Formats: sequence, C-alpha cells, structure tokens
Amino acid sequence: MDAQQYRPLVTALFPSRSSSAARPRGVALEQELVTADARTGAVVEVGRLLEATRGASYAEYLSVEPGGQVELSVPVASGPAALVRSVLADLAALRADCGRAGIVLVAAPVDVREEEVPLQLRSPRYLAMAEHFDRIGPAGRVMMRRTASTQVCVDWSDGSRGVEQWRVLNLAAPFLAAAFARRTGPGSRLATWLEVDPSRTAFDGRLLVGRCPVAAYADFAAGATPFVEEGAAHLTTLFPPVRPRGRYLEVRFPDVQEDDAIGRLVSSVAALVLDDAVRGEALRRLEGEAGRLERHWVDAAHGDGDAAARGHALVALALGAPAASASLRGAA
Repeated sequence: MDAQQYRPLVTALFPSRSSSAARPRGVALEQELVTADARTGAVVEVGRLLEATRGASYAEYLSVEPGGQVELSVPVASGPAALVRSVLADLAALRADCGRAGIVLVAAPVDVREEEVPLQLRSPRYLAMAEHFDRIGPAGRVMMRRTASTQVCVDWSDGSRGVEQWRVLNLAAPFLAAAFARRTGPGSRLATWLEVDPSRTAFDGRLLVGRCPVAAYADFAAGATPFVEEGAAHLTTLFPPVRPRGRYLEVRFPDVQEDDAIGRLVSSVAALVLDDAVRGEALRRLEGEAGRLERHWVDAAHGDGDAAARGHALVALALGAPAASASLRGAA
C-alpha cells in the first residue's frame, strides 16, 4: 500500500470533532516492569505471574510483554495527582501479590541478566515481529524481551490545538527522554530503540514534515516494511516515540521510572500537552528543532550534548505551571 491508500486508516488515528470531547484533560499510564525469581533471579514464566495475580483488583489492567515483562495499564484519571495515587496503590498491591509468589518486580529500563530471555508470547504477530527484527540485528530482540518503559497517555484535542499538542510532544521528546533517562550509552534502552528498525520508529523529524500530520504519518506507514498484513494491522507495528491513538496520545519514549519519579513525568507531560501557556512557550523554545531531531535523539541516547539540560528546562517550565505544581504536590 502507498501513502494515499494508508491515509484513510491513518486519519482514524488522529482526533476528529466527533471523537474529541471539549477541552479533554484526562491522563493514563502504562508501567512496565521486569520480573525475576526472588530466590534465583531467573526469568519468571508468564503463567506463574498470571497465577500469582489472578482475581486481584488490578488484574483486568495487567498484561505481559513478549519477554515476560509485566505491564500495568492504569485507566484514565481526571489529572496527574489522581492518576499517580491510583498507580502507586495498584503497584503496591501487585508487588505484594508477586512477593507472596516469590516474584520480584524491578523498574529496570533494560534487563541486563546474562541468561537468555525467551520469547514467551508466541502469537503470529510476535513471531513475525521477532523474525523481522532478527534480520536487521540484535536490537529488536533486546527491545522485545528485555526493556521496560513508563508510558504516559494524555487526552488529545482536535483542530489547531490538537496539532500543537502533537507537535510539542514530538519536538520535546528527545529532551524529555534525556531528562528522564535511567541509563545512557551503548546498551541503554533508548540506544537499543535507535537500532531496532529506523523505518518504523521515526526517531527523526519525519512526522513533522509539512503542515498535515496525517499526511506525514501516512508517508511514515508506507515507508515501513510490512511483516504482517498491510493495512490496519501494519499500523500496529509502527513504534514512533509518540503514537497517535485517536482520542489520546501515547508517549512511548521514557525509560521506566521508579515509583517516586512517576508523578514528575506524568505532570510534565500533562502540562506540556494540556496547559495552553506552557505548550505555547515550549513551542516557542523548540520550533526550530524539527530538522535536528535525529541528532537530538542520538545525543539523548548517549548522554551527549545539552539534551538532558534542555529536557530539565522543559520539566521546570511544565512544573512551574500552577496546575502542574498542584498536581505534583497532590501526588507526593
């Protein structure tokens, strides 16, 4: 399929007036954690994890990643403070249940254990993905089986406000990634992602080319090699730093955060997207960077340049907003 054929499918990934509530302000979160046997440190089988959490209050929000990493997808809340309270309560319950079953959950952006981490989820999609990435190099295998992230989801407006929200997150992404990085350099989570398959990760400025985000994303989709059926299924195999999800934006780039840092990340992203004044100032600071995003991503991955300093400045801007500051205090 070419970009023109993908365009109707991509349009559904971007907000429309019929799907977007007036001034939406909800936030949600996906927290991924590496699992280990409490006695041996070995990889934990998925079945054992699911048995340990069966019937728990959070069980409907729990899933697993291909290497057995656990993912807790906390549903949308009215703001960062409410979300973080819910996240921390569910994480505490999850850790307690796993602890009773002899399972430790670790907020590690990369699993560095020497033992082989098997592909535990063997659906046709994951098998095709693994085969495709293995043809490129080892990074895809590491990404699928050994990495963990804290992903923030935030409501997305339609119209010009929504275009600004899309733009600010894509421009700010490498700087925020650097500010919240738990590890940099070769073997870090972000350095691994940069090597997975550049045609489907867009760690550059391609999603900001032109005036129409839909057209840019359709070009992106058409340029990625399909390893599943073309069309809607292919779109699910694209992994940009910020993923369009119709009514919300999924911020995929941060390393997994320890519990006490989740509130800072959530509040920063929420303010940049939802606070008009913060977003406007951030865009003013970042607007000239679209053509240099590829370089900024490399700097962020390897701890070079001023990426982290600029990221911390954006966090300070975001948390200086009254709503963000109040949210952070409420989440503490």
